Amino acid sequence: MKYRVVHNTTYQYATPAEACHNMVRLSPRTMPGQTCLETSLAIEPAPPRVHSHVDYFGNRVHSFAVMEPHETLSITATGLVQVDRSVSALAGSPPWNEVPHHLHHERDDVTIDALQYVYDSRYVRAGTALRNFAAPSFPAERPLLRAVLHLTTRIFKDFIYDPKATTIDTSVDVVLNRRRGVCQDFAHLEIACLRSLGLAARYVSGYLRTKPLPDKPRLAGTDASHAWLSVYCPENGWIDFDPTNGCIVVEDHITLAWGRDYHDVSPVKGIVLGAVGSEMTISVDVAEV
Repeated sequence: MKYRVVHNTTYQYATPAEACHNMVRLSPRTMPGQTCLETSLAIEPAPPRVHSHVDYFGNRVHSFAVMEPHETLSITATGLVQVDRSVSALAGSPPWNEVPHHLHHERDDVTIDALQYVYDSRYVRAGTALRNFAAPSFPAERPLLRAVLHLTTRIFKDFIYDPKATTIDTSVDVVLNRRRGVCQDFAHLEIACLRSLGLAARYVSGYLRTKPLPDKPRLAGTDASHAWLSVYCPENGWIDFDPTNGCIVVEDHITLAWGRDYHDVSPVKGIVLGAVGSEMTISVDVAEV
């Protein structure tokens, strides 16, 4: 499946900004099952230069500064992406309870890299309540990927999608108690559950292709930024799960970046000088080519 993705973020300032400095992670990754064929970034007002580098997690980062007064800042990323993911054999994965031992005792490069995703991070804190919540999905000897899918579908069924229920700083414990949140919350929650069991899980940002209702035209700009998680399986590598939709990630998902949690992969972050008050609007369009 080939997609063209257009992601626009616009800041409208109540008073003119004197200057701003920004970092963006808006270039789709190239990885097994996905190839970024083209990517471009348009910024208005145009900065004198845009710096590009790859961060610690392998995500492409662009940084820039606008050093002139401006009332609006517009950042538009356009990408052409080929996605060819297939569903892994869930029963073929090892018993989940053997994986923590593997993570701590194997010394190959892939396992050592995965081990960093076992520990707490800024927005993800493991705990007893999270371990207890996950436990019904993880009886001894159940294959790892079957257990993770079971937990994924439980979150999908038991939690309500509610954009007003949380903020970026809402803890996973609060999300667990309220049973409400958005994709970011559900990804953080499941990652915390998995890490509470000694498993390696990372946060994934990207896009989800939405499909119009039958006999309805497709509307541009109605797709969304999305978030899910990836779990490390010694025999299968990294496998992605989407708790917001209760599924394994396949061809409707486009991966942008990954890290320990949202803090590592925020699509746009920065500082602005001089402006008092701002309004941010985001538009995402994912079109099948």
